[in-house]
Formats: sequence, structure tokens, C-alpha cells
Amino acid sequence: MNYWLMKSEPSAYSIDDLKRDRTTLWDGVRNYQARNFLRSMQVGDLAFFYHSNAEPPGIAGLMKVSKPDIVDPTQFDPKSKYYDEKSPKDNPRWRTVEVEFVEAFPTLLPLETLRQKFSPEELILVKQGNRLSVMPVEEQVAQQILEMARS
Repeated sequence: MNYWLMKSEPSAYSIDDLKRDRTTLWDGVRNYQARNFLRSMQVGDLAFFYHSNAEPPGIAGLMKVSKPDIVDPTQFDPKSKYYDEKSPKDNPRWRTVEVEFVEAFPTLLPLETLRQKFSPEELILVKQGNRLSVMPVEEQVAQQILEMARS
């Protein structure tokens, strides 16, 4: 099992939305490195749900990959802000995963707390200028985050 961190603006889709919906397609990722991380996810991998562009930003909960390697349908929808007219239907450029709700943490684990606890080498999220919306998290760091979030 691998661990990941996936960002969403809570005004667009929050941990509470996922809790209500139980599962969702993590669509709209348009960064090649983040897409490659999505491609490498497997059923059962755990991902921290991170609220970005929030005050404060931070980890709000946990979700699990329920279906890997899905063609992102938004790339073919001209009405979608994630439409990609150059993505060929016979070899789609953008892939995604379906995730399912695991838990919402009792309180948000703020970015500032993560910066105090982890170095950029330990957790990519705290690296200055990092804008990836999907990133791996080492198991040792993931276990520490889980302890912090649940205490």
C-alpha cells in the first residue's frame, strides 16, 4: 500500500462532500507529474485529503483509492473547464482514480503545523513553491501524520 496527498479547494469539493458522496472521481488534474502519480495508484492506497486555498490550508481527512487508472472524462467535455481539445480519444492524455471516504479528522491539521514537523525532503507539500495537486507521502511520514491528526 502506498500513501498520497491530494489537494482540493474546499469551495470546489471538500472532505464533507466526499463524506456525503462516499466516492468520487478525482478529475481535473492537468499537471503531468501529478497525472503520473495518479497513474501509479493502486486499489487500497490511502490518500490524505488536503484543503488548499483555505484559511488555514491543511489536511482534513483520509480517503482510499477504490478504482485506479480511469480515463478522466472531463478532458473530452467542451463545457468543462478541464477540457483538452488536444487529447486523443484513442489514447487519452489524462487519467485519474476513484476515491472513497475513509474518515474526516476531528480537526484540520494545518500546513503550518506540517511545516514545523517535516522538512521538504520528508514531505513535498512543505517545499517552497510546490504546487503539485497530487504527491506521494512516505509511509513513515504518513504514520506520523495519522498520529498527529487523530490525537
